[in-house]
Amino acid sequence: MVKKKKSKNLGKIKGFAIQFLPYSEIRDLDSNQRIKKILSIVLGNNILILQGKLHPNEEARLIGDTMAMMGYVKNFRGIELAVISGNGEEGLFRKVTKGLANALSGGDLGAITIIGPATIVKEIKRNPKKIELLLNK
Repeated sequence: MVKKKKSKNLGKIKGFAIQFLPYSEIRDLDSNQRIKKILSIVLGNNILILQGKLHPNEEARLIGDTMAMMGYVKNFRGIELAVISGNGEEGLFRKVTKGLANALSGGDLGAITIIGPATIVKEIKRNPKKIELLLNK
């Protein structure tokens, strides 16, 4: 008698990729171009890991633009977005050097922003020791 192997059904997540975008690629872009570049990546079923973080007005605009697109772009249900940065417990010297580096680079390089389409990313959980990216089935 031949035994069949039990196959685990891991769910059906259709093709997606994780893309890293260094801050240097968006540093010289204006706000409209940054939002457009980010949306083009996310609309391509990619989870974006962005070095640094967007300005608060850019983040608000990104969320607003995705909400406006939800009724017009086929199978688009919005985005999930999370910003992960340090806990702020650093000495004066570290704060000064970090501030200088951020001023020279034009952004907060001590942070990471994760943006993904809501059709793929169910939730992004943050805690001090890990990031959990929960995906939809």
